[in-house]
Amino acid sequence: MTTEHSVTIYLLSGPAGVGKSTTAIELVKSLSNSAYLSGDDISHMHINGRVKPWESKQEHDLIWNNILKLTRNFIDYGCDVVIDYITFPKDAEWLSNQVRDLGVTIKYVVLWAEKDTLVKRDAMRIEKERMGDRCLVLFDEFIHSGLNHNQLLHTSLLTPHDIQHVVREIKTDNRFIHI
Repeated sequence: MTTEHSVTIYLLSGPAGVGKSTTAIELVKSLSNSAYLSGDDISHMHINGRVKPWESKQEHDLIWNNILKLTRNFIDYGCDVVIDYITFPKDAEWLSNQVRDLGVTIKYVVLWAEKDTLVKRDAMRIEKERMGDRCLVLFDEFIHSGLNHNQLLHTSLLTPHDIQHVVREIKTDNRFIHI
């Protein structure tokens, strides 16, 4: 299939509790022809034999290969793709290399908040969805991941009322383009 507009893949990442899903859903709604991929939903498709992706390279690879195949399929149909998942720089690089032949733009945005903000936001989730210490572990993993600080979008002081501003910044700010 051919596309009539330039297709963009938006990788929205960051530690748990930073606002990835809220932002991703608003972003996808603002795009005229788009698909929303929740990495968590894709991860949970594997039922029997599933291992936590941070504990298994094989599980991590399975999730990312499924994300890749869905992304390529939506791109074939001219859709922008918004991926909502904990994406470290090495994952963004891998995905970028896998879709290089498609000539798409990739924006890699790491939403960021201070540790105390993450803990407060996590506590507001319903109990079964709380990440607990995993929020802080992910925060530290991002710090040590080789992250390009130009790709950080700070959300500590933002409220849900600021979401349209955040979406506009993601769509228009070229600092998020992953090369």
